[in-house]
Amino acid sequence: MQKEGKTILVVEDEDLARRNLEHILKKEGYEVVSVESGMKAIALLKEREFDLVLTDLKMEKVDGLEVLRTSRRLHPFTEVVMITGYATVNTAVEAMKSGAYHYVAKPYKIDEVRKIVKEALIKRSLALENLELKEALRGHRKVPYIVGKSEAMASVLDTVQQVASTDAGVLLLGESGTGKELVARAIHSLSHRSQNRFVAFNCGSFTEELMANELFGHEKGAYTGADRAKPGLLEIAQGGTIFLDEIGDMPQSMQVKLLRVIQEKEILRVGGVDPVAVDVRFIAATHRDLEEDVETGSFRRDLYYRLNIITIHLPPLAERNGDIPLLSRHFLAKKSREMKKEIREIHPEAMALLSGYGWPGNVRELENVIERAVALQNGPVILPEDLPSYIRELSIETYRRPSSEIPTLEEHEKRYIRWVLERCDGNKTRAAKMMGIDRVSLWRKLKRFDMDE
Repeated sequence: MQKEGKTILVVEDEDLARRNLEHILKKEGYEVVSVESGMKAIALLKEREFDLVLTDLKMEKVDGLEVLRTSRRLHPFTEVVMITGYATVNTAVEAMKSGAYHYVAKPYKIDEVRKIVKEALIKRSLALENLELKEALRGHRKVPYIVGKSEAMASVLDTVQQVASTDAGVLLLGESGTGKELVARAIHSLSHRSQNRFVAFNCGSFTEELMANELFGHEKGAYTGADRAKPGLLEIAQGGTIFLDEIGDMPQSMQVKLLRVIQEKEILRVGGVDPVAVDVRFIAATHRDLEEDVETGSFRRDLYYRLNIITIHLPPLAERNGDIPLLSRHFLAKKSREMKKEIREIHPEAMALLSGYGWPGNVRELENVIERAVALQNGPVILPEDLPSYIRELSIETYRRPSSEIPTLEEHEKRYIRWVLERCDGNKTRAAKMMGIDRVSLWRKLKRFDMDE
């Protein structure tokens, strides 16, 4: 937990006790303001907010209970710890029922004070982060499937809302794992086609023959084993949306057939002679540079312009650092529900590790890491030790360079990939799984960085 910037108000009418508490807390790195009366404490609480109030229970005129009630009313997320003598422990317990976090009995032990203060501040941090998540989700309720409030995602959310009501073709560009399919689903859900089917198809997972069969369907007797007619995905998506993932991997002969479908709004089943009319919206996605593929001739220019009416660039997770806590808690709730576990929080130190990691596998890698942590943890909180060792161990030492130069994102990613491969003894399948990406994506990165040897 970061202590820097944490402010604590100490309210104690005994001079020596107040100075001792102030000394202990400042030594721990906290910013401390101390006053000798409940009246002065209430005046301060009306002016500013503190992360924690540490108040004596028994004071003249305005006691600790009044300080507690004022703090809870003005600053609901500020935690309050009561200081009490043994004779008033029962009153301190009553104070806890009124909203105090805990109490410290005089004469208190230094370690006990440190522990209770640290835990109270952790509780406040978690409460504020949960509030932030709820507000972010509420703020973007109109864009389903997408969690994020960072500046990098703001333009994506705005564009999704603007293009959803149209039938314009959309091309989604972004690295593997950035959530291209989720954005496509969001566009479909906000469109007038939302009552009909959303169908996803990965163009990089099939041979040309299987691709034609899956997209266009086949007639009975079209080939050996075709004992009955089968509609293709384009027919199944009638009136809805077809999402073509990894469109850049589609063979050129299939590109010609797809262009005809977009232009003529009809398909021809494999082995068929009668065209079938289709009414679908096309959303395509790729991690490739399609403009470069058009220039080299590997992707048809006319198809590119048909698909690329609206372009949405999805930022990598490394550029969405502010979204990592939101996404982490979103996946925590989702995975806890799926595994029927009661894990509700991520420890601030674990969250700091998640926020400081580079995420070459993007959102998909983050989801995998949270799923693993939920599977391992049986308590109520995800701890740093529940995270993979490569996240816990990967520090700035791994990327240290001479002088004060900052490594480029490409250098950072190359060194990270090399670091993971070394720990997997060169096993690319295991390395890809550790990174939260598929083997093909890892192979592409190795090829792009000239590291395939």
